[in-house]
Amino acid sequence: MDSNSTAEPATLKVIPADLPVNATLHLWLKAVEPGTAGSVSLHSDGGKFGEVHAVNAEENSFRIYHVFGGGHLELRYDTAVTSVSVAYWFTPADVLETGITVLHTNPVNAAPDLPASYHFRPPFGWMNDPNGFGRFGGRPHLFYQHYSHGRMWNNMHWGHAVSSDYLRWRHLPVFLFPSEDLSARPDKRGGAFSGSAIPLPSGPGIRVFFTDKVSGRQPEQEIQMSAVSADLFTAGEATVILPHRPQDEGLTLDFRDPYVFKGPDGRWKMLLGSQSDEGGVILLYETEDPQAAGGWTYVGKLLIETRHRTTAIECPCLLPLDGETTDPAARWALIYGLMNSTDERTGRRNLTMVEVGWFDGRSFSREFSRELDFITDNYAFQAFVDGAIPVGIGWLGNWADTGPAVDFPSAMTLPRTLKLEDGQLLTPPIGAAESLRSHILDRTRLAKGEVVTFLNGAVEILFDLNEPGLAFDLTLEHPHVALGLVQDETGLWLRYGSPDRASPRYIVEGAQVQRLRIFLDYGSIEVFADGGRIAGTKRVDGFEPVSSARLSASPDAIRHATIWALRL
Repeated sequence: MDSNSTAEPATLKVIPADLPVNATLHLWLKAVEPGTAGSVSLHSDGGKFGEVHAVNAEENSFRIYHVFGGGHLELRYDTAVTSVSVAYWFTPADVLETGITVLHTNPVNAAPDLPASYHFRPPFGWMNDPNGFGRFGGRPHLFYQHYSHGRMWNNMHWGHAVSSDYLRWRHLPVFLFPSEDLSARPDKRGGAFSGSAIPLPSGPGIRVFFTDKVSGRQPEQEIQMSAVSADLFTAGEATVILPHRPQDEGLTLDFRDPYVFKGPDGRWKMLLGSQSDEGGVILLYETEDPQAAGGWTYVGKLLIETRHRTTAIECPCLLPLDGETTDPAARWALIYGLMNSTDERTGRRNLTMVEVGWFDGRSFSREFSRELDFITDNYAFQAFVDGAIPVGIGWLGNWADTGPAVDFPSAMTLPRTLKLEDGQLLTPPIGAAESLRSHILDRTRLAKGEVVTFLNGAVEILFDLNEPGLAFDLTLEHPHVALGLVQDETGLWLRYGSPDRASPRYIVEGAQVQRLRIFLDYGSIEVFADGGRIAGTKRVDGFEPVSSARLSASPDAIRHATIWALRL
């Protein structure tokens, strides 16, 4: 007890921390009971030197405290009157290199403890769509839809992380916040929804674009906003750039997910997803402002989707695949999610489509179209061209399996490259994925049809067939679901069965693949066939690992097979 303290209550909670000089603390706290303010006091060896308060008992209030002197300190609060959701610190001068240090979370928002897991997960709370995926200041940055105070969807923030290789990420401070009104109650009414980011054309920094949503707001529930970050980790004040939907286009209230990119004519372009009486639509805007800060004008409907029933197109993105932006011969990939869509033949929900064709700055001409992911749990996929290489990442989840009232700790997919080869779109994992390989677990037993056991759930399985289309059955032992990958006369399909609900049919009909690359992690499987010509992603219920694998095939069908243990 220091000289400034009175008798400490039995319900005192102490969070210790050792801080360098000039550190910044971010805390979220709330009052336990209405009418009695909550507080967290800061103590050093010299006694109490600071305090933050919150009177709201419905939702956690965000507080910032700058600690200029380094050394050991304690955050103290009385759990009878105060609840603390999250506390972390960082040093602004080098946060991009060192990230944040999390001091405290609660059981309801703590990240799962998954040794050797290699998929990106938030440091706390809920996560869904990737946002603002790009390279800024020489590093890949990933923003994402985020709610800090539980593993359930709620009023949206933007989380943030930075990397050097797209695989090993440093968590950064929360970047965007809901409006003050939305931050007062966990009522799921809206927040800072999905969007994108571009480098500032006039110097270092980024400009982000996002949808501001408030359910029930009149006349528009969803409007488009923009903010600038000069230091790459804090956002300036956001301004409205599109206050309403285009008129007389028969659109629903859906108007979301701005994706901004440079067009062939040198102008900044923006895609937005919506729905009309014709079907799902992608809207195209452009501006002559070289800073992309304003002057956005509506060009028209870039795409109308009528093949699959959807309540709205979400998360559209458009990028060149095989040439410079200004090359008229370059093919482009137009990628988008179909919210609440259903494939009637298979029962799969929320499909993600990719159109490959030509974009002249104002219209898109389709060469061919296909699904991005046949198992469908690669949603809200966002991509950009990094140097000359298109790179993308998706949310490893599907709204068919979750919702605002479902506890759903989630992850991002492995990052993938996009490339055209022999007239087909390939989406293999990035080359750096090979750096995840720790050591070889097996090079003989799987090929012989024997059971190979795993130490944990993080493995990569590779095998080649002697001919395309040969039948096999890869059985993966899991404690809660029937899991496996099969090729037979019907095609390539995922076996996925859960006792509590019927599963869709995850199949590429008529597929005849020869080379398989399968990534297993806690709670997920990702399949890449024939160099990414076919890709499939499935979130597996729970976090119990796959414990073993067995490959059944006819004699001499398997050319060779290897299993790697993986880790970050």
